[in-house]
Amino acid sequence: MTWQTTPFVVLALVLLAGFAWYERRRPPAKVIALVAALAALAVVGRLAFAAIPNVKPTTDIVLFAGYALGPVPGFMVGAVTALVSNVFLGHGPWTVWQMVAWGGVGVGGALLARAAGRRELGRVALAIACGAAGLAFGAFMDVYQWTLAAEQTLPAYLAVSVSSLAYNLAHALGNVVFCLLIGPLFIRALCRYRRRFEVSWAPPAATVRAGAAATALICLAVAAGLSTGAAAPGDAHAASSPAARAASYLMRAQNRDGGFGGDRGQASSQLFTGWSALGLAAAGRNPSDVRRRGGRSVTGYLRTAGSVEDTGELERTMLALRAAGASVRRFRGRDLVAALIARRRRDGSWRRNVAFTAFGILALRAAGEPPAAVRDSARWLLGSQNDDGGWGFVARAESDVDDTGAVLQALSAAGMGSSRAVDYLRRLQNGDGGFGQMEGRDSNAQSTAWAVQGLVAAGVRPQSVGSDPIRYLMRLQRSDGHIAYSRTSDQTPVWVTAQALTALREKPFPLAAVPREDRSRAASAAGPGGGRDVAGGGGRRVGSAGKPKKQKAGGRAAGNARTTRSDAGPLVSPGAESEELGNEAAGEKPVGEGDGDPAVSALALAGAATAAVVFAVLLRRRLRSRRPRPRSSALGG
Repeated sequence: MTWQTTPFVVLALVLLAGFAWYERRRPPAKVIALVAALAALAVVGRLAFAAIPNVKPTTDIVLFAGYALGPVPGFMVGAVTALVSNVFLGHGPWTVWQMVAWGGVGVGGALLARAAGRRELGRVALAIACGAAGLAFGAFMDVYQWTLAAEQTLPAYLAVSVSSLAYNLAHALGNVVFCLLIGPLFIRALCRYRRRFEVSWAPPAATVRAGAAATALICLAVAAGLSTGAAAPGDAHAASSPAARAASYLMRAQNRDGGFGGDRGQASSQLFTGWSALGLAAAGRNPSDVRRRGGRSVTGYLRTAGSVEDTGELERTMLALRAAGASVRRFRGRDLVAALIARRRRDGSWRRNVAFTAFGILALRAAGEPPAAVRDSARWLLGSQNDDGGWGFVARAESDVDDTGAVLQALSAAGMGSSRAVDYLRRLQNGDGGFGQMEGRDSNAQSTAWAVQGLVAAGVRPQSVGSDPIRYLMRLQRSDGHIAYSRTSDQTPVWVTAQALTALREKPFPLAAVPREDRSRAASAAGPGGGRDVAGGGGRRVGSAGKPKKQKAGGRAAGNARTTRSDAGPLVSPGAESEELGNEAAGEKPVGEGDGDPAVSALALAGAATAAVVFAVLLRRRLRSRRPRPRSSALGG
């Protein structure tokens, strides 16, 4: 093998490894579309400035792609840009070198983002990085010219570099100018897009420190003791239950139109309203009974304002309506079951999409369709399973925890299962007990909730897979009752809390229909001023004959045949735990409005005294931690 051919073999292997790397990651369709769009933009940028030697925004765009999207998309944008642009500018032996060089720029952008801690670099620092990338690109391409020289020695390489120095400096200077003009704006746009398709959010501006969080929890305990001092012991326990506090937060977040936004005070949407309805139903609250004073109920919003045009909206609405015990065959003049079945393909899938197919099975089972009616769809899911045991958003996409948890619930509803999928979830659990969306990702509440529901549906106790994922969710609960997305992020708290609530109650989909509140009993028990429903609003209600009425949802009563983890720790029956939640009499009083005797009981005073002592101890430790300590050596000690 000659000196001239050896580099091409090496470069070909690098490109093959890069493309195999990309294919192995199985990126979702949205990532592929974005890579194609960025490569096209980089090609256009190279062609548009072809008249100016080496002054082009191409290198900047490739670096931005790697910085915002990661090394794999960055490499692909660079390699594809060189290959496609040379269709217009001319192919030759240099093409493979340019593909590797620009692919390396994309990987370098990802390394730069990691070195910066995913923080947004300033305009000047980013421009310097782009200038350095231009010089590195030129130095690499000088190696190509060097391989064509008469001899491959250091003086020969220096001679080649000197001859191309003016072009390389023009490349670097052009990169700096383009970056100063569009750099930060371009990266922010890409990062926003990435957060959307990953359902992941950037850390908030202010992070709550551990000491402040502990103090807030202590104050919450004092407030809970003062407000429930005159209440019954059962009410006090319900108020301290993480699931009960999460449900109360959701009810306080409801808008007067009956819907929910991503956060309290935000405009209602079908997405957040549907998930909130399911979370409240898991907590034993019938969505038809949940309303603000003078406003609509959750199902009232779905009937009047919610959209059911998209397949996902249709499936989510059917699940929410059946959890409320409402009809899905006569909804706003439509038969939702027939509409969903009409969208199913002959192979049993919905749009050949794993998520839509899983929820299609769950929605039809919730509507009362037999397992045989969804068996073909379940077989399609099993045929789309990846080699690692998981599923992605679409067939053969990279596996993720969210879709794998959803598919496990769908397979269970169809009378099937997958031990390989359970093993996949076991492998992806992090040391803190939580789950990230994909392998190697940090834990978050929503992915953890999907994993818990999938494990429960498969008949596996979540506490048995490693660290307790339920306790991970409890550690993310904030003082007002909502569940944070992760340790460092607290976006869309309504959505996150709703999904986490189903995991706290360990109730997989489809949910059993929650009985409606007995308004007459609630009114007589609460008196004219409103109050609590003594029946509790749990998983059962007492009929006129005094016998508990059974719950059914498509022939599958979720939670009836197994014990459920109590939010306080021990295992109790689902009915007993749901009775502890204590429903507010919807329509009788605003959610969150206090009731009971304002007098402070002895129990409340004792709780306040204990909280004060704990606060003093924590404050003392915090002051001690601020004292200067001797620094240990780097070798230990």
